[in-house]
Amino acid sequence: MTTSPREYRRVVLELLPRQGDLSEEDYLWLTDHSNRLIEFADGYIEVLPTPTRSHQVLLKFLLRLFEQAVEPDGGIVLFAPLRLRLRPGKFREPDLLLLLDAADPRNQERYWVGADLVLEIVSADEPGRDLTVKRREYAEAGIPEYWIVNPLNQTITVLTLDGSRYREHGVFTAGMHASSALLPAFSLAVSDVLGLGSPR
Repeated sequence: MTTSPREYRRVVLELLPRQGDLSEEDYLWLTDHSNRLIEFADGYIEVLPTPTRSHQVLLKFLLRLFEQAVEPDGGIVLFAPLRLRLRPGKFREPDLLLLLDAADPRNQERYWVGADLVLEIVSADEPGRDLTVKRREYAEAGIPEYWIVNPLNQTITVLTLDGSRYREHGVFTAGMHASSALLPAFSLAVSDVLGLGSPR
């Protein structure tokens, strides 16, 4: 007898612990067997919306720019879905993440255990996740630089770590070039980036 997709999903959900009771291994198993973007915080999973075409066009453009800036000098730039472990019990999947040295031991196969820079494209479904929640979490994880690309208000905010909190390196708008504290020779034209499409 063939099991229907609905029955299969019901069985899987029954086998999984309840929200709040999931372990890191439960989360890793779930994401190993799913093509969805799923993040994890202290026993709870959060299923993220599927990116739109305009989001992916924007991410593809940014990926190419950061690759050109980092990879010739031995760095590595990757993109979601790739799990980033911020601390025990906390995983995020940044839109883009990089290490200045591809041989950095944080560059692990199943998930990264840190990054030198992360970037999020603000999602219209819940802007506060990228603007506030992840700003705090990435700072607590000691990630030196966080880029927030916001198609909703047409800005790129670059945050740099100052102790255990971020300070603004700059809030860049149309007609300006967004620059990096981590990558002094790197900048990009805000109009070129945010002119690529509407927010998801």
